[in-house]
Amino acid sequence: MNTFGGMLPQCIANLSSLRYFHVNENKIFGSIPNGFGNLVNLESVSLYGNRFSGHIPRNVGRLQKLYDVDMSTNFLSGNVPSSLGNLSQLTRLFLEGNKLQGNVLSTLAQCHNLIILVLEDNDFNGIISQEISGLWSLYELRLSQNHFTGSLPQDIGKLINLEFLDISGNKLFGEIPPSLGSCIKLQYLDMHENFFQGKIPSSLASLRGLTELYLSQNNFSGVIPEFLDRLQVLQSLNLSFNNFEGSIPINGIFKNATATSVEGNSKLCGGIPEFHLPKCRVPHKRGLSPTMKLIISLVLGILGVILVLTFLYLQCLRRGKKESASSDSDKFLKVSYQSLLKATDAFSSTNLIGMGSFGSVYKGVLEDGGATIAIKVFNLVRRGAYKSFTAECEALKNIRHRNLVKVLSVCSGSDYRGNDFKALIYEFMVNGSLEEWLHPAGTNGEINERQKSLTFCQRLNTAIDVAMALEYFHHHCETPIVHCDLKPSNVLLNDDMIGHVGDFGLAKFLPITSQTISGDQSSSLGIKGTIGYTPPEYGLGHNVWMQGDVYSYGILLLEMFTGKKPTDNLFQGTLTLHNFVKAAVPEQLVEIVDPVLVQEMVQAEMSTSNHRNEDNARLRMKTEECLISILEIGLACSAELPGERLDMSDAVAQMCQIRKKHTVQR
Repeated sequence: MNTFGGMLPQCIANLSSLRYFHVNENKIFGSIPNGFGNLVNLESVSLYGNRFSGHIPRNVGRLQKLYDVDMSTNFLSGNVPSSLGNLSQLTRLFLEGNKLQGNVLSTLAQCHNLIILVLEDNDFNGIISQEISGLWSLYELRLSQNHFTGSLPQDIGKLINLEFLDISGNKLFGEIPPSLGSCIKLQYLDMHENFFQGKIPSSLASLRGLTELYLSQNNFSGVIPEFLDRLQVLQSLNLSFNNFEGSIPINGIFKNATATSVEGNSKLCGGIPEFHLPKCRVPHKRGLSPTMKLIISLVLGILGVILVLTFLYLQCLRRGKKESASSDSDKFLKVSYQSLLKATDAFSSTNLIGMGSFGSVYKGVLEDGGATIAIKVFNLVRRGAYKSFTAECEALKNIRHRNLVKVLSVCSGSDYRGNDFKALIYEFMVNGSLEEWLHPAGTNGEINERQKSLTFCQRLNTAIDVAMALEYFHHHCETPIVHCDLKPSNVLLNDDMIGHVGDFGLAKFLPITSQTISGDQSSSLGIKGTIGYTPPEYGLGHNVWMQGDVYSYGILLLEMFTGKKPTDNLFQGTLTLHNFVKAAVPEQLVEIVDPVLVQEMVQAEMSTSNHRNEDNARLRMKTEECLISILEIGLACSAELPGERLDMSDAVAQMCQIRKKHTVQR
């Protein structure tokens, strides 16, 4: 970090071979020299965090190789020169925190390679025209705290790669275009402090990856749509100071008053007590005449007879059918023992893909439809296997989340020898377990058929997937659930490398009234878990609680980014994975991080394929900052004293913030 001051000399225009010009976070003032347009080989310019004033040079459009421009947090003013629209290679443009004005979006309409556009906190005006829909590569668009007016273009749904959209603090009006629901990758949507009106369109139900939604301080009306409580990864919702009316949903995010804001809507009612809203009034019914009461009684009597006869008829039909394995299995795919036998080639060892405490997991292909499935067959000879099967069925019966392994069916009956047979059929995860990716040598010491490794971004995304699954267990299930056995082998990856938590054989239900509970159902006595991942208080007989899962998540996080198991031979006596990381962060970061990640950073920094060495060095520095933050979250979650551990909601929020920061810097 330097603290250069003064003005940029005009002679800088003579550096015609210059490719990177980064003087960010200094105290340089004055205008940007007009000769800047002579630096025709310039690829990246970063001036943010200085005191530059005046206009952006009009001849900046001559810099045809320029792909990265950051002039944020200065005192620049005037219009953005129209020549900027000639920069066809431009991928990232940061102009926030200045005093720029004019209709900049029409200027940039031809920059089709833009992926990040940050214009917030300026004096830009004009409308957001249809032309912006041509910037289909955009995944981050920040226009907040300006003076944009008009309505959102109907074609905004063409921005199919958009993940982050912030248009708050403007003068926009009209209704939300239904096409916005086509931006299915959207994770962050902020429209607060505008003049939008009308109802929230039902098309937004397609935004299943949305984690934050801010619509406060507008003129929205109508009832709050129920699909909002089905957005399973939604972490923050603000609908305050609008004209919503009717009852508030009571499921999903609406169970969490700290994550949801609805104040300033005088016509709302109901919801959880923490909202402090009046109860919804039941409309008063007018009295009925004696004649009408008689007619209604006769009709209800006839309907009652019909229903009874229908019920008896259906019961007779059901007696002729084979009784299903369980009352819940009608929801799922019908699978018999014989079909499982064929699907796995008689449970051949060649189809064995995993073994656990209470059974084995096989890969199978069903004859009917050719679907590939994973079959967990319980070894009922083992003590506790029946209990594990029951616990897993109960845990999976009423839960649905994108980061949980999906159960397809239950098979409960007898095998060909007449012995009890119980199995769970899951969706098959083609990329195996996180354990296989973190430690590709395998349990037999043999190198896998393909050398596996995870990038930093893949590890970060998977860590967030797991955190969201646990947060759903703890705070969004009707009865809170503790997984009790979180570890890399119980995290599975699908073909899109999305993490799914599985194996609920040790899962426990908690009474809603308390997190520090007692009773048989949640007692930790007899809970084995897995050495290295279970919290120290369980060894002292402490009851199962949410903080136990938090500890396991912390250890998992440290393992993911150091590449070291908590049971590694390195850890003896008082030296644990937690203490090992704590002693090294932040000064000795590179010495403890997984060598695969270190190699990734070095290769990125030394890459010359795009001639962007300085930019890659900057990316490495930001990646290291993110690594430190991640490891600090792992340390906070795996603290020995339970009271010092994070809540999973806080862990999710902090991890998502790290991902957002890393994405912006890429």
